[in-house]
Amino acid sequence: MDDQEIFLEKLSLFSRMLREEGLTVSPQETADAARVLIALGLEDRNLTKTALRTVYAKSREEQKIFDRVFDGFFLSREAIEKQMRARDRMEQIIDQRSREELRLNGSPMDFTPAQKTAYGTMDEESRQRLQNILQKYKDNAARNPALYDNFIRTIFSRAIMEQQMRLEDAAAAAGSMEKDPELGMLYREITRFSDAEIPRAVALIQSITRTLNGELSARRATRGRSHVPDFRRTIRRGLQTGGVFYRLQYRKKRQRRKNLVLLCDVSGSMIQFSEFALRFVQNLNRASDRSRVFLFSEGLHEADVFSLQNLDRFRSYVRDTGLYGRGTDLAQALEKINGMEPAALNSATTLLILSDTKTTGQRRALEALRESKHRAGRVIILNPIPQRKWQYIASAKSFAALVNMVSCATLQDLAQACRKLMMS
Repeated sequence: MDDQEIFLEKLSLFSRMLREEGLTVSPQETADAARVLIALGLEDRNLTKTALRTVYAKSREEQKIFDRVFDGFFLSREAIEKQMRARDRMEQIIDQRSREELRLNGSPMDFTPAQKTAYGTMDEESRQRLQNILQKYKDNAARNPALYDNFIRTIFSRAIMEQQMRLEDAAAAAGSMEKDPELGMLYREITRFSDAEIPRAVALIQSITRTLNGELSARRATRGRSHVPDFRRTIRRGLQTGGVFYRLQYRKKRQRRKNLVLLCDVSGSMIQFSEFALRFVQNLNRASDRSRVFLFSEGLHEADVFSLQNLDRFRSYVRDTGLYGRGTDLAQALEKINGMEPAALNSATTLLILSDTKTTGQRRALEALRESKHRAGRVIILNPIPQRKWQYIASAKSFAALVNMVSCATLQDLAQACRKLMMS
């Protein structure tokens, strides 16, 4: 990529940031700014800043906003060099920490440089926990050295792998945000959204669901009739034209009534995911003909339809039910739903469970889930944990083996899951 392309890419992102700060930036102003940046470059930062300010900012208030955004976006040479020195120091600390602490029986562990870096970036508490395990089982080294070595390497390898996944997630999210903030939100884990980002995420959900509703309407329009001829209607229509059967009539497809039961985990770690997933489902006009929503943590509460129409008050509503801030008992929630009279689940019902599967009484929960699967037409679990991490969670592996479980870690994943739900 040459300098011109680099400048244009940076300017495109800079213009987007100014719009988000409230400045009106037209395509013509962006084109003018591009010519300025290409002509002046960034050698004289103050000159470039002044030139771009005349293009973008008109009033004194706009100039203040421009200066703040510019100073944070176009770093000075001194700031860049300072960042590079800080990065070099951090790399030295990480390398030294890995060489000193990744040792077993006096010898260095055979981890790759990338794995050593991942270990070095762990927080102090996580690294100390691993060192405590190393010391706790040290007496076993003399009795069975091979077993001790394998055990310690397994513990360290798993912890380092989880840290690598966290680093990859952070890098992917940062890369997406740099290219396109909206795209970055689509592919970042929902549980990592800050409170300040929630309004933008909600607007993104509304945009996605409008598209999904349009897809569903178009699909149903093209699939409104079957390919089976309706001879009775064809004959009747022919009698209107003197017995000439020039237009073949077809039977209409029988629309199966779809019922949806949502079981939403609103414990502390799950409430944000359930809130986002509910926004998707509630905004899908034809996801089901009839739906019921149950909220659970250590207890179960059926939410009325009217209270969920304003999801901006969802967390307040959950607090009023007494479920917020408590543990998770999926077994109890499923047992209550299975035992309802009249039955909440039947062959025409899809049971949609929003859960990370981390629950007390896992064995009871599996038995209750097996019973729900027998009663309902379909059971689907939307799990906010990425699928690659399920191998480390016993409950996730057990639940996924029993019913269809879909990873919905990001808004993009959630949109795809809802599309499949609607189209089936």
